[in-house]
Amino acid sequence: MTQDTPLLDAPKMVYADAQGQLYDHAHLLMVGNAGRGPEVVPSNELVTVPRGSDFFTLPGRQPVGVDPDTGKLEVMDGPYTAVSVFLAPAWVRLRHPVYASRDNAPILPLYAYCALGFSGDQFVTAGVRVDPEARQDPWIFDLSTINANAEKRCGESPTNQMIQQLHRCAIEYGCRAAQNYFLGRWEAPLPTSEGCNAACLGCISLQPPGSCEAAQERVVKAPSAEEIAEVALEHIHRVERAVVSFGQGCEGEPLLRGDVLVESIRQIRQQSDKGTIHLNSNASLPMAVDRMCQAGLQSLRISMNSAVPDTYNRYYRPRSYTFDDVQESGRTLKRHGGFLSVNLLVFPGVNDTEPELQALERFIDDLGVDMIQMRNLNVDPEAYTALLGADRVGTGIGLVAMMQRLRDRFPHLRFGYFNPPHQTFADSPEPVPTPATC
Repeated sequence: MTQDTPLLDAPKMVYADAQGQLYDHAHLLMVGNAGRGPEVVPSNELVTVPRGSDFFTLPGRQPVGVDPDTGKLEVMDGPYTAVSVFLAPAWVRLRHPVYASRDNAPILPLYAYCALGFSGDQFVTAGVRVDPEARQDPWIFDLSTINANAEKRCGESPTNQMIQQLHRCAIEYGCRAAQNYFLGRWEAPLPTSEGCNAACLGCISLQPPGSCEAAQERVVKAPSAEEIAEVALEHIHRVERAVVSFGQGCEGEPLLRGDVLVESIRQIRQQSDKGTIHLNSNASLPMAVDRMCQAGLQSLRISMNSAVPDTYNRYYRPRSYTFDDVQESGRTLKRHGGFLSVNLLVFPGVNDTEPELQALERFIDDLGVDMIQMRNLNVDPEAYTALLGADRVGTGIGLVAMMQRLRDRFPHLRFGYFNPPHQTFADSPEPVPTPATC
């Protein structure tokens, strides 16, 4: 075990009993893993657990802490379980939890697991907030208002498949994006596609038998161009700096319905030049992106776990496209003058390593990327390590240092979490966030 901070200053290890009750250990201290293996978490990475975060027990995994007297790792025996924290929206984890998996440990559900400790009178973790906007802060969502508005809106358009899907997402799945649509603010999601041309390890809407359970069911009846335009125009007309976005967690790849998306954009722009039309995508079909841009698409966010093609392929498992297609889609968007973001699914100990950083720098430079949206990769850490191979997970410079290095090379590059409206495309970037500034 490496040691970056004085052991006596480190927070206590947290664990759970058989009933899920959390405790801080009387002696053992918190450790985390950023790719180098278990180590005491540096004090400059520690923050109070953000409001709106959730605690998770980790079934089949024993708690691990460090003995401050010896500096050695200790595995906690008995009917106890390791724990983790799932950070609130707009927060990025800096350390994985450390645990010892039993032989029968089940694969973990699709969440982003972050180290958890206890110091003084509060829970602490290793994380950083990468976007100051309050778009998905849990305490600004009034469920009674959301329920009432959703029921009313469904009654007004009972045959609109998209509105029915958004109702399910908002009420059954608690999707903050769908809830924001019913609250009439910020960004409205436009889920459109029931199919996909990738088989991502961490897909939250479709998982093969024997894997972890998907977080939600995928869209089963795709909406028409008219239904899409109805929702988009409603949102654009009532929300200042509105964003409407194709590509959501409850669907597959929207570009597979390129013809319908192009027609819906045309209908929107025939009636209004307001709002920002955005696409979240795996960017697999450059020709479809080109047609959408000609119709009025203004921004694209490319989802990727890596700019190294082999690492990308191991996670996304593309069926009918290549990483070259992904890059060409980005170039296409920029040729049309659009705003290009990368939805970077970050995993400490992978994305901040030198090979990954060099590949990402080439990607940003080649495509003219405007923004990196830092998103936690929701996956069982051991499953992802096994998928990539242990040689691809190791010593990195840390995600905060990674952001600073990219900013130093690309001064225009923005970091964030949410899709910006077109009115802010030319804004100067905020300073790189650190735990100390959260």
